[in-house]
Amino acid sequence: MQLQRVTKHTKRADLDPKWHVMDADGERLGRMATRIAGILQGKHRADYSRHQIVGDFVIVVNARKIGTSGNKLTQKIYYRHTGYIGHLRSRTLAEMLERFPERVIEQAVKGMLPRSRLGRQMLRRLKVYADGMHPHEAQVNAGTGKAKQAPEAPATPPRRRLAAASAAAEAPAEEAATATAAFESGQPAAEEAAAEKPARASRRRGTPAAAKQETPAEEPQGEGEDA
Repeated sequence: MQLQRVTKHTKRADLDPKWHVMDADGERLGRMATRIAGILQGKHRADYSRHQIVGDFVIVVNARKIGTSGNKLTQKIYYRHTGYIGHLRSRTLAEMLERFPERVIEQAVKGMLPRSRLGRQMLRRLKVYADGMHPHEAQVNAGTGKAKQAPEAPATPPRRRLAAASAAAEAPAEEAATATAAFESGQPAAEEAAAEKPARASRRRGTPAAAKQETPAEEPQGEGEDA
């Protein structure tokens, strides 16, 4: 009895891509590129399907420290053409690691992915950095479930704490002394402040318009009366 082959299609809601961080220090170029290509294609997952992007993201750090076997540093040559006749450029692996270490790993992985639109989309999930730092810490922590904790506030020195406590203790005493002095003078502090407000307003604004109208104008004396 011949079994019927069924094409398996993973739903978009079931896709949960993760972020993998790989250190290229001490690794071989070919072996590491093979592992990266498998992760980008999703061959490590149980729901792998070759017509979908079910792979994960890969971050490679320390690309400058990738290792090779034999004399590949001088024998392996990378070619590129500028587009002009006779302008074929070439660089050895040692020169590429010195100037463009990211391209070494990207070219090795690209040759192991499908030559199609799907393969180009998989290659975009590869992030290569020459040094040991990468800006994808938030994505990596989100995939592992680790939340970045906020930095703790610096502890207050004991001298500052004592000064703040003494200032807080002296403040109520000063307020009480001010209120007592105002009461002994015969007028509370609040009433004094309320009494001072109109005086200050009159100084700034001058005489009010109503007061000007109430002031009687001097009547001109007639010439007949003087006579």
